[in-house]
Amino acid sequence: MDKQSVNLDLTTGVVWKRLLLFFLPIAAGTCIQQLYNAVDGLIVGRFVGTVALAAVGGSSAQIINLLIGFFVATTAGASVVIAQIYGAGRTEDVRNAAGNAITVFALVGLALMILGLAASPAMLRLLRTPEDTLPYSALYLRIYFLGVPFILVLNMESNMLRSVGDAISPFLFMVVGCVTNIILDVVFVLLFHWGVAGVAIATVVAQIINMILLTLRLMRAKASWRLSFREMKLKGVYLANMFRLGIPAGLQNAMYGVSNMIVQIGVNSLGTVVVASWAMSSKTDGIFWAVSNALGAAITSFVGQNYGAGRKDRVKQCVSQGMMLSWIITLCMSGLIMLTAKPLLSILTTDQAVIATTYSIMLYFVPFYFIWTVVEVLSAVLRGSGDAVHPVILIGLGICLFRIVWILTVFRFVHTLGVLCLAYVTSWLLTDILIYIYYRKGSWMDHSRQILDR
Repeated sequence: MDKQSVNLDLTTGVVWKRLLLFFLPIAAGTCIQQLYNAVDGLIVGRFVGTVALAAVGGSSAQIINLLIGFFVATTAGASVVIAQIYGAGRTEDVRNAAGNAITVFALVGLALMILGLAASPAMLRLLRTPEDTLPYSALYLRIYFLGVPFILVLNMESNMLRSVGDAISPFLFMVVGCVTNIILDVVFVLLFHWGVAGVAIATVVAQIINMILLTLRLMRAKASWRLSFREMKLKGVYLANMFRLGIPAGLQNAMYGVSNMIVQIGVNSLGTVVVASWAMSSKTDGIFWAVSNALGAAITSFVGQNYGAGRKDRVKQCVSQGMMLSWIITLCMSGLIMLTAKPLLSILTTDQAVIATTYSIMLYFVPFYFIWTVVEVLSAVLRGSGDAVHPVILIGLGICLFRIVWILTVFRFVHTLGVLCLAYVTSWLLTDILIYIYYRKGSWMDHSRQILDR
């Protein structure tokens, strides 16, 4: 199986070294994305205004996260099929599966685009969007939905490249996309004064450029999995497996969104300072969640390839060494976040009450992130093996459902910020126990055969 120099063969070599080398560009890409989001928010807030910031980051963001986020997560689940087939050495099937996936998500993107163009105002009213931001939110969403087919295809293409061991190309193209987006924000907003429309157009154009670069990478590859238009067709066996693995990932993303909305109701009940502090805490530790998700993506691809190659010994090594790597990264990042929290908060706001409350929230979360790593690593291993359903069930029960029940019972009677925060740490610990018990049973090891057997 010929590979280009940018491709890592994840089925050979020292496990932790291969995993680390594969993880680093994915993590770097997520960090670049976080930086871009901060700069984008700064440009909108400073140069367009508060109403525009609310239009871009309020109800519009919730709709994008819930609806588009579902299908973006689905592309990640679908890429497990490609990773396992590639690990098994079936390069012709890799091309067919990749072409099938790209075609499917392009069609899904077109359907979402039509839905978004027609239903954006209705969705915004359903979320009770303030009347002063409603026209701007609808304009932003409609322009954003024009780019949805490109967004889904580029996410599928990025995940496909990672599945065959190339994490460098998606990272480099993401950097190009983010830089392009920032430049276009400046041009469209500061020079052309297009306001919210300019921000949305900049995002869509940057995504299209990113997708074109990824498509060219796939079609000009010198590896055996080089893609051409003749593979862009639908095939039932690939479609069934991709949605069997992808839809649970999308549902998990949606469950997080719903549970977070319920938690937000509890946050809102504690007053304006707590609401502002809760939002501020997510800005200061967002980098950890981005890196944690990157490690999960790396482990999923690593396990997928090794399962396809029949290297279950390396899968087991990935669990122990991936867990150790995750703990080291988490402890270092947790310490760094806590050391820089107060200076960073002082830059973001001058409200001393918000600073103090945000820091107290972080004390409930940040020192306990190491508990979460068990969920991240084991769920990634299960997904990589082809077992997509059980992680969703366990996480849905241990995190999403538990938090909702906690808000409706414990928090209702002990109405304090501390009790609200404890819902998170307690849910992490509960899910650790559930997912570890299932992992130890070992039945998940048989799921890969459903993909590889035809």
